[in-house]
Amino acid sequence: MQNLKPFPLSSATPELNPTLSHPSSSSSHHNQMFLYRSHQTLKSLVHLRPFSNSAAVSVLAAVSVLAAGEPLPPPPDPPRLEYLDGFPRPDPKHDEIILAVPRSSSGSNISAKERKAGRVPSIVFEQENGQEGGNKRLISVQNKQIKKLVNHLGRSFFLSRLFQLEVRSQFEDGADVVEKVRVLPRKLHLHSGTDAVLNVTFMRAPSSALLKIDVPLVFRGDDVCPGLKKGAYLNTIRRTVKYLCPADIVPPYIDVDLSELDVGQKLLMSDLRVHPALQLLHPPDYPVCNIIGSRAPDQKKSK
Repeated sequence: MQNLKPFPLSSATPELNPTLSHPSSSSSHHNQMFLYRSHQTLKSLVHLRPFSNSAAVSVLAAVSVLAAGEPLPPPPDPPRLEYLDGFPRPDPKHDEIILAVPRSSSGSNISAKERKAGRVPSIVFEQENGQEGGNKRLISVQNKQIKKLVNHLGRSFFLSRLFQLEVRSQFEDGADVVEKVRVLPRKLHLHSGTDAVLNVTFMRAPSSALLKIDVPLVFRGDDVCPGLKKGAYLNTIRRTVKYLCPADIVPPYIDVDLSELDVGQKLLMSDLRVHPALQLLHPPDYPVCNIIGSRAPDQKKSK
């Protein structure tokens, strides 16, 4: 290994470790001190490169903190993601606080009593790998409120929207608040015959969370679609697409543009226009829809 020369460190910080000053410094270098790296330390480095004065000061500060037995300060929070112009964002007029009360136990008999009293047995989880994790809390929500939201938004749109959940000691105003947290409705179980809400699963959604969500698709441009104007029809293959979404930018839906789709053409999942921070959880070449059922005019004439 080649011989390494010491490099100067600003004299503005000699109090960090005066013992690192070069023992043979002359008067012309009175305001300089030098940092040496041991041979053992250098062997562990893959690439050798000079440190700037500011970087060396940061290294020495970190070493002095560790030597004193103190923990390093936590890293700064990453910048918060925001919705971008041109992409769907939740309509604030649909913002609503979902009210809930704690539930002490579970079971079919307990759930039946809750529903009879106008409440929906529910659970709120911590998110883990985008799905339900630990820290489970049994709760009950108001049937009339959940039914109103589902009927107004639609089932798939309800499951792709974040809400504030407020768990109170009781539903009445002025009751103590047990927990207030932003959540994603993860699962919704409806009665097969009556569509009555049977239970709801919520997942806590802090800004740091990454959530696996089936985002609903909204098809637009059918009034000017060339293929549909020729008498063909739209074959819808997917109505939702699963993405891994940062909690702060969960899309309420994804626009699917049909305005340039002709007979025999299709749109793939890779063609969907979404926020760049969203991660597709399907193969990108999987089809979303296509136009089928009619030949183009020149094909008919050739026959």
